[in-house]
Amino acid sequence: MAGGSTEDVHGSVLVQPTLKLGLWVLLAVVTSLFALFISAYAMRMKLGDWNPLPEPGLLWLNTGVLILTSAVMEWTRAAANRGQKDGVRTGLFAAGVLTVAFLAGQLVVWQQLHASGYFLGANPANDFFYVLTALHGLHLLGGLVAWGRTTAGVQRGVALGAARLSVGLCALYWHYLLLVWLVLFALLLST
Repeated sequence: MAGGSTEDVHGSVLVQPTLKLGLWVLLAVVTSLFALFISAYAMRMKLGDWNPLPEPGLLWLNTGVLILTSAVMEWTRAAANRGQKDGVRTGLFAAGVLTVAFLAGQLVVWQQLHASGYFLGANPANDFFYVLTALHGLHLLGGLVAWGRTTAGVQRGVALGAARLSVGLCALYWHYLLLVWLVLFALLLST
């Protein structure tokens, strides 16, 4: 092979497309999962025992936090592409804090609903709300695992070129989860 060793080919040429392909496959599976839940939601809603939940105002604030998180992840990706290590560190830290704030806000929404008598198992609308928001939250927690690995690598001093792919994949995942949340939020508001 001219111009590179086998290690170079396996280390840089094949790993990046494999990781990107892996993320796209994961996103396809997650999309299918959420699509099935949304379809079940729409079908179940038509039965007579469906009693919609009130719209917790905190969901609007949480949505704003998730939008901001996605914007920060994009800013972090751009900082990585420009080679700005301090910007990447700052952006990753901010994105992590905002993600945890979103998840904490969702837990507060659950507590508010529970305190108002909207219990899990009391009504199909309640069940779907808790399941859909929990499923989304679990995917964000999974994203925090990848975020944590990326952040730890950047803090350890991994070359920014090596971290660029990981930062970009994290940003893509956060953008995807924002889109999923916006669809879920619109669905929950429409009922």
